[in-house]
Amino acid sequence: MKALKEFTIPFVGLKIGKHHFEYKVEQTFFEHFEYEDFNDAAINVNVVLEKKTTLLELHFEISGWVNVNCDLTNEPYNQTIENEFDLVVKFGDDYNDEHIDILIIPHGTYEINIQQYIYELAILAVPIKRVHPGVEDGTLDSEILKKLEELSPKLKENKEEEEDIDPRWNTLKKLLTDK
Repeated sequence: MKALKEFTIPFVGLKIGKHHFEYKVEQTFFEHFEYEDFNDAAINVNVVLEKKTTLLELHFEISGWVNVNCDLTNEPYNQTIENEFDLVVKFGDDYNDEHIDILIIPHGTYEINIQQYIYELAILAVPIKRVHPGVEDGTLDSEILKKLEELSPKLKENKEEEEDIDPRWNTLKKLLTDK
């Protein structure tokens, strides 16, 4: 996958200390990764890079919304997301990203691309079960919801139905209460 230039940070010319970077991520960013679960997106990304003498520390914070389809009704809605992540970048002989929060890059590297970390933060910030807020509070008027309500099993409303039980079961129930 081709790296997006705007998410590449050339850290070699930066002074030791904290440096702030801000990004706006929209739907075209996710299309670059060929991720099609989002209908639209507007995410603000704040990255604080703290350069030290032997390593780099990055702190990612994302917040915003993504437009996704509800798992129950398939109605699109805006899901707010927030997430944060800390990454330590060390220098070594070979590139190594086996650890979740430690990245080892070869000596002599002068820039780091953070697009993959932003992508993963956004994807992992969306809840596993996506339910439209109108479903939860009952304000969504959808044909799918009406059909689900129609097909859902009904609870017994009165005890008349219980009296239609086979009388042999009643004697078994007495055994439970005779203890």
